[in-house]
Amino acid sequence: MSAAIILLIILLLILLGGIVYLVIKNLEMKQNLSKLKNTNQKVNSLGLIQDFMKTVGDNTITSKEKIVNINEMMIEKYEIKYSTIVVFDGSSYVVEASNVNEKHWKTFEDLHNRDIFVESIENATPKYITANKGEKLPYLDSEFERAKSTIFFPMYIDNIYIGYWLIEGNKPHEFDNIDTTILDVIKNNLISVIRSIKSQRTLENLVKTDKITGLNNQEYLYTGAIKIIDKYPTSIVSLIKITNLEQIEEKISKKTADAVLKQVTDFIKASLSPEYFMIRYSSDKLAIVFSGSDVDGVGSFLEDIKSDIEKIRVKTFSSLKDSMNGLAVVPKLNIAMSTYYKETALEGILNNLNNYLESADISESDIICL
Repeated sequence: MSAAIILLIILLLILLGGIVYLVIKNLEMKQNLSKLKNTNQKVNSLGLIQDFMKTVGDNTITSKEKIVNINEMMIEKYEIKYSTIVVFDGSSYVVEASNVNEKHWKTFEDLHNRDIFVESIENATPKYITANKGEKLPYLDSEFERAKSTIFFPMYIDNIYIGYWLIEGNKPHEFDNIDTTILDVIKNNLISVIRSIKSQRTLENLVKTDKITGLNNQEYLYTGAIKIIDKYPTSIVSLIKITNLEQIEEKISKKTADAVLKQVTDFIKASLSPEYFMIRYSSDKLAIVFSGSDVDGVGSFLEDIKSDIEKIRVKTFSSLKDSMNGLAVVPKLNIAMSTYYKETALEGILNNLNNYLESADISESDIICL
């Protein structure tokens, strides 16, 4: 064998070795990039979960706003084209949040009836579907051009099926290589969020308007009003008891007692700032939260209000004794107040004030700061 051939063989071996080395390094680089991507996903997931918890604890937004915000977070963090959360409300399936045009929501609210998702719901497992070019996803009708890939995640609370989370992409096979483990973690945290928000929604649904006074009931303080109240580090909570209201109802008439209650309410309401909240706390009590105010200012205001109200004369009518019709009664007030600190137990303060007024002598007529 000539020296030229030997040299050529050596060069080929060196070249082959170089190619093998480059292939190995390329594989290592892909693995490292894959690990880095996975690490970034985990970091994103941790950050997203922290954002979830922050949103759940935000008293300034409604339960509906919380779910919408959380859906937007998932879309942004994972660059999801379309994300839709559907929850069973006890009677029907309702889209709680979606970045898809609202005209298509009826489609999402019927997915549990589609044969393609029935097995996924029964087995509590995700369902991945993708369409090829020119095809459409089987659950889409007039909007088939919008999405080409989807993952359907059924959601359960204590083994009770509560709805589903649907993510969609606008390209075929878009989710072929996605890490569903990460998405499953997000889904589980989404379920926890829905569970946490459920109690807030229950309170929101309990908000009612009192027919006599036109005021909201106590639940309003913990839902709508708290958004304004918690803008301030401290506020003053007061509870006003009409001490002779029960006596007026028993000895004269309920209609007269209702008239007294309404006149007292209307008088106070006319003097309140839009950021102060008055509710009907109980049959003979009104609660007011003076957002961002101090004890001295509120104390002075209540003294003036009390003095003016106890000069009001309310005509009696529809009494059991005709001789008492057309007479006048004067409301008597006993008032207690206390300081509320942002994000503490507002209901606890009201309960303490109520206990004090209930235990006070019926003849007591003061303004007390507890």
